[in-house]
Amino acid sequence: MLEKSQIISVSSEVMGGTPVFTGTRVPIQTFLDYLKAGESIDDFLAGFPTVTREQAISSRSASGAHFSKKRKNNLLLRLGNYETAFR
Repeated sequence: MLEKSQIISVSSEVMGGTPVFTGTRVPIQTFLDYLKAGESIDDFLAGFPTVTREQAISSRSASGAHFSKKRKNNLLLRLGNYETAFR
């Protein structure tokens, strides 16, 4: 798993201090908005190729965002993490 500093970066010189994926100008909120709208991680990564799959997956815990168990399981299924879903 990536360290938090490899996932999220905040700098006043990048997007005015908006939390972004490290090494990119892609806001974390954009990824969360994609998931909230029911889009898949593959859709997000296709639109933002500078973000790695590992960054996207790791950002869920690093961002502190919480979902209900049902929403978390749906997210895990969309991410292809069938072994972890429904535990």
